[in-house]
Amino acid sequence: MTDQTTLELEAAAFRRLRDHLRSRKDVQNIDMMNLAGFCRNCLSNWYQEAAEEKGIDMDKAAARELVYGMPYSEWKSKYQTEATEEQKAKFKESNPGH
Repeated sequence: MTDQTTLELEAAAFRRLRDHLRSRKDVQNIDMMNLAGFCRNCLSNWYQEAAEEKGIDMDKAAARELVYGMPYSEWKSKYQTEATEEQKAKFKESNPGH
């Protein structure tokens, strides 16, 4: 497999993950963090960091909009629910550095 083919497959897999997360608005970021150790915000941070490594100036809001498919504030007001005490406790246990 060529480097170009690898790049194209990785890009396709990323887009599929991004689109899947956009379609699963019922899944809260805290649940993703508790189960997988990453969430939509992490993915947008990684995207922003990759852009910066390439010399592309990208702020957090732009990176989040690419992942969420809308401004983060809009997604948050429409789809984010208040975390339960159980979710918060699990997060604290699962993500000690946050």
